[in-house]
Amino acid sequence: MAGPTIPGAEPLSHVGTGDVGALVLHGFTGNPGSMRGLAEVCAEAGFHVEMPQLAGHGTVIEDMIPTRWADWTRDADAAYARLASRASRIVVLGLSMGGSLTLWVGTRHPEVRGLVCVNPATLPQPAEVLDMLKGMVDGGQEVMDGIGSDIADPDTHETAYPGTPLAALHSFQVDGLVPLSQQYGSLRMPLLLFTSVQDHVVDPGNSDALAQQYGGQVERVMLERSYHVATQDYDKDIIFSRSVEFVRTVTA
Repeated sequence: MAGPTIPGAEPLSHVGTGDVGALVLHGFTGNPGSMRGLAEVCAEAGFHVEMPQLAGHGTVIEDMIPTRWADWTRDADAAYARLASRASRIVVLGLSMGGSLTLWVGTRHPEVRGLVCVNPATLPQPAEVLDMLKGMVDGGQEVMDGIGSDIADPDTHETAYPGTPLAALHSFQVDGLVPLSQQYGSLRMPLLLFTSVQDHVVDPGNSDALAQQYGGQVERVMLERSYHVATQDYDKDIIFSRSVEFVRTVTA
């Protein structure tokens, strides 16, 4: 049985007024709280919104230990289907692993009008790091130090898990990023890419590689004052306003 949801980590489903939908996806060990501000401005703009609470996230870390990439893609795709039942012009927006899932949804649904990625993970770790991870998992280690709440603003905190489930991380890399990283050139819909200059979780080189390999039009926005969880940081209003403007443009 899953633990209780962390206050503020609940999923969000909003019925909009028109035919535009926004699928909003949070990151690894995070929860919908990190993306709530972005989901809410999309709702205020009149868009239909689905923001799922990905499997194992937003409760207790023990719930995440058995989850894998297939569970998170399943949840993202189910949320997409719910949104597609209400809206025909859809944009997908994601932070970190949510950005990876955003790109994955784009590969599955070429009808998507646009993608918004905030500090996305796009490149798998080197083989020696993956081997080390697998060795730790095989050796019985379940969790290592946490990666959450990388935020420059000292008055803001992300309610991410305090630890990182290793087998889940290995799956994200091997089942997720290894095959996904070969497909960016096949994506044709416009991409709005936000990159924090200082990011202590996902190297900005991930965004550079995506911009270089991407098959469609790329609009790049560099965030000078925010760390990894930029949707809760000093530059969040830039992300919110530019994202809503982008959604309106690509769905017009």
